[in-house]
Amino acid sequence: MIKVIWVQPDGSEKEALVEEGMNLMDAALEHDIEGVIGECGGSMACATCHVEVDPGCGIPAGDPQPMENEMLDVVEYGRTATSRLSCQLIASPELDGIRLKIPG
Repeated sequence: MIKVIWVQPDGSEKEALVEEGMNLMDAALEHDIEGVIGECGGSMACATCHVEVDPGCGIPAGDPQPMENEMLDVVEYGRTATSRLSCQLIASPELDGIRLKIPG
C-alpha cells in the first residue's frame, strides 16, 4: 500500500492508503475525492481526472505520454507544469507520499 494525499482547492486534505498497481483516478473515486470525476473510466478521453502533482512533496511523477499530453491541453482549469491525468498515475512505491492538488 502507498500513501496518497489529495488537496482540495480550499486547502483541505484527505489521505488514503492505495493498493499498488491501482491507478490514482480509481483510488480517488474509491475514496470519494471531490473534483475527480473520471467520466471516461480512465480511457484518456475526458480529462475529468486532472490533478497537479505538488512539487513540494518531492516525488516526481514523470512526464505525460503523448496522448495524455494532448488531453492536458484541454483541461477545464488550465494546465500547469505538474499537471497529470490521475488515470495515468499508477500506485507504486516510488509514488508513496505523493500529494495531488485538485484544480478548481
